[in-house]
Amino acid sequence: MDDEREFVQTLSERLMLRDMGSAVAHDGQSALELIEEDDPEVLVLDLKMPGLGGIEVLRRVKESKPDVEVIVLTGHGSEMDRKTCMNLGAFAYMHKPVDIDVLTAKLEEANKKVQEKKRVQV
Repeated sequence: MDDEREFVQTLSERLMLRDMGSAVAHDGQSALELIEEDDPEVLVLDLKMPGLGGIEVLRRVKESKPDVEVIVLTGHGSEMDRKTCMNLGAFAYMHKPVDIDVLTAKLEEANKKVQEKKRVQV
């Protein structure tokens, strides 16, 4: 778990360097609370988390904040999990270990989609 936290911290720092804000939650319930408080545009979500699992968090996020783009990361997911996540509206489904540059590029792609949607809505 410590290597996971280190990865998350490194990713968070990289996002800030690219002027993409970052906040971290290490379990499902904290993630839902963070979404209500912080109103993020893009969320990176692990399927396996303490408490609420990633699929349930994804379901709730898409119900309450459908415009949030969600990238699911997993080291344990199945093809069925991938289909479920994509059907629930995930932007992407990626397997760990993931290259941080590949993930950062996917985050930038998701962020661009959010910005384009905002321009259309104005």
